[in-house]
Amino acid sequence: MSDIGDAALRFAFVIAILGLGLSIYAGVTRREDWTRVSERALVVVFAFVSVAMVALFAAFAGNDYQLEYVARHSARSMSLHYRLAALWGGQAGSLLLWLWMLGAYSTACVWLQRGANRALMPWVVAVFLANAIFFLVLVNFVTSPFGKLAPGEVLSDGAGLNPLLQHPVMMIHPLVLYTGLVGFVVPFAFAFAALLSGELNTAWFRTTRRWTLFAWLALSCGIMLGGRWAYEVLGWGGYWAWDPVENASFMPWLPATAYLHSVMVQEKRNMLKTWNLLLIGLTYTLCLFGTFLTRSGIVQSVHAFAQTPIFTSIFLGYVLVTAIGFMTALLWRRGEIRSPARLESMVSREASFLLNNWVFIALLLVVFWGTLFPVFSEAVSGERIAVGPKFFNTMAGPLALFLLFLTGVGPLVAWRKASPLSLRRQFVWPSAAGVACGIAFAIWFRGSVEFHPLMVWSLGAFVTATIVQEYARAIRTRVRKHGENPFRAVATLLRKNQQRYGGYIVHLGAVFVLIGTAGSVFNEERLETMSPGHEIAMNGYRLRYLTANPLPAGHYGGAVARLALYRGEEPLGVMVPEKRMYWLEQQPASIPSVHSTLREDLYVILTAIEADGSATFKIYRNPLVNWIWFGGLVFVLGSVLVMWPHPVRSPETRGE
Repeated sequence: MSDIGDAALRFAFVIAILGLGLSIYAGVTRREDWTRVSERALVVVFAFVSVAMVALFAAFAGNDYQLEYVARHSARSMSLHYRLAALWGGQAGSLLLWLWMLGAYSTACVWLQRGANRALMPWVVAVFLANAIFFLVLVNFVTSPFGKLAPGEVLSDGAGLNPLLQHPVMMIHPLVLYTGLVGFVVPFAFAFAALLSGELNTAWFRTTRRWTLFAWLALSCGIMLGGRWAYEVLGWGGYWAWDPVENASFMPWLPATAYLHSVMVQEKRNMLKTWNLLLIGLTYTLCLFGTFLTRSGIVQSVHAFAQTPIFTSIFLGYVLVTAIGFMTALLWRRGEIRSPARLESMVSREASFLLNNWVFIALLLVVFWGTLFPVFSEAVSGERIAVGPKFFNTMAGPLALFLLFLTGVGPLVAWRKASPLSLRRQFVWPSAAGVACGIAFAIWFRGSVEFHPLMVWSLGAFVTATIVQEYARAIRTRVRKHGENPFRAVATLLRKNQQRYGGYIVHLGAVFVLIGTAGSVFNEERLETMSPGHEIAMNGYRLRYLTANPLPAGHYGGAVARLALYRGEEPLGVMVPEKRMYWLEQQPASIPSVHSTLREDLYVILTAIEADGSATFKIYRNPLVNWIWFGGLVFVLGSVLVMWPHPVRSPETRGE
């Protein structure tokens, strides 16, 4: 089966090269018949790559340790679902997964566009196939998942998967993250095709609106799932550490989010055309760069793969070629995409969106510089110097506050130019809510809380009040004009203007996430060594150490501790943190026990057990942390409402 997979990748490589040539020929000659042929070539490439995926899954399921990749990332002691998930646990398999998802997106796009955008499609297919060829080069000639060990090196068992990846979240986190990262190839391909073909009207971004939203939502969910995995598995009580691999997924999210806001200006006012093309090109280039960053080994991370010089050179070269190619096309068409409309006032919705773009780019530059600073410092001084979370928090914090402020301002200012009267009418209640909240918290905490979290909560109240005001006014209007009840009015608003009112729910989710992150200023941490029967108190909680027992024999060993948890005299439950040692991988792992409420988490880690039965625990109290996960759910709900397809309205209902 592995030989079939290897042959399928080689056939796919040949077909992709032929298809690329045909698609370019079809684009230059505008031959529809050759466009159709190139589209079929794309489907055939996807079919061959799918065969390779099935073959590699079969190798993991069947414990085929002749394959070097299977031997390095799987073991007989692992459950079947973890053996299958090991496919994306290493470099070669993760690249094959990227290639397969690229083929899935490309094939779905070609099928859905079979009767539309025919002038763009040959160039769209060319972009898809060019990307596929690059990844086919990697999995065929640089890091093949089907490479075999010499007969004398084949063992009866494999080395096993990194224990940190043997967690339910990690079965879906890479899939969701890749769904987002790879998904941006569709809007990128259409944008590039628009530049190459000269079809620079609104067709490219209208066609890809839901594709972009879907990819952005998947990337957002992937980032959130990564934070949840770090919180539950890494045993340090946190969810975000500005790790280079975390930043690799966050960097494309920033221009993508800016694009989703900026493109509304092009729809409404036919402005910011260059910005929108630049942002979508930057987004996909950063998706590729993030993949390069994690797989080249040039940064140190718990997630990163080993460094291989040839892989690093090839991948970085492709990222640069992609960026330079897109920018060259953008400069070539700069005269044609210049908008006749001009910014009429700095106090307008267009101006707020433009400012929004600049702040997102500034935030991107901060993250990019901080992430790659060790590389830059080594190149200049020969010494590798890393910057820590303090740098990112100091530099990114004010920018995040400004973005939060703009989130509330955007809906309140009018298009073209806002009058002083409308500004007073729109801003009075949201501003009062924000100021009142800030004053109330300042009095409540009496100087014990820093400026940043106070501003987050104050601006969060401002944005929330803005959203409530926008919904309340729209609902009142529909109730008065159409006699609808409030629930029907909300449903109608989400159906008729889902981009606007669904977007408000997304903003509300983002507010909740930021409120949760600001709660970290109240975090408490303690390290305690306790004997059985001993108690400690922490902010109203009592923890009594009961006992510790060895874990049942398996592919890992260790101990599990039991602690009774009380609030005052009220029993809340038993906490059971674990300390494991995975025998095959010779790697320890801490499994925390977490007691969660909407107000806070109590997070307990077992760090050591002594011969006399005493144990050392690290205990965290994390206030408001669950607002992050709740905000993520609201964020997803709002995004789904924005994307949800609605039937085309009849002429009679269109004027409601």
